[in-house]
Amino acid sequence: MSAPRTQSPTSARTFAQRFSATRRGARLARLLAAHQLTEWGHPHGTEAHDTVALVVAELAANAVLHGRVPGRDFALLLSLDESRGVVRIEVTDTHPARPTRLTPGPDEDGGRGVLLVDALAADWGVRDRPGPGKTVWAECALARHTQPGL
Repeated sequence: MSAPRTQSPTSARTFAQRFSATRRGARLARLLAAHQLTEWGHPHGTEAHDTVALVVAELAANAVLHGRVPGRDFALLLSLDESRGVVRIEVTDTHPARPTRLTPGPDEDGGRGVLLVDALAADWGVRDRPGPGKTVWAECALARHTQPGL
């Protein structure tokens, strides 16, 4: 008789939620992402938490401001992959337009979202989704924790 097989614990965790394509929905996406990071052991004030929260805020704001289709929501997917040391953020909306990197003047109020994502994320991109729209994704590195004395 063979011994029962045990599954090894997975090093990937996910959080997925749909939000209304409103400013309130974008704010809620950022707040819930921040809460989820804390639950995953990356509390407020850590580099990983603050970086991911800011990238979620920018991608959600872009989905609401530039990717909004009346009557359609946007979706947020967070994936924590501890084996790779990254949090992957995916924001999906139903608008076909892809984000563009702008170079706003110093007196312009907007146009810096993609620049921030590019500066903060280890990698990011856009892919088509089934049906209308696209998914904008970004991967943020987790800080490597070292034990004192090592």
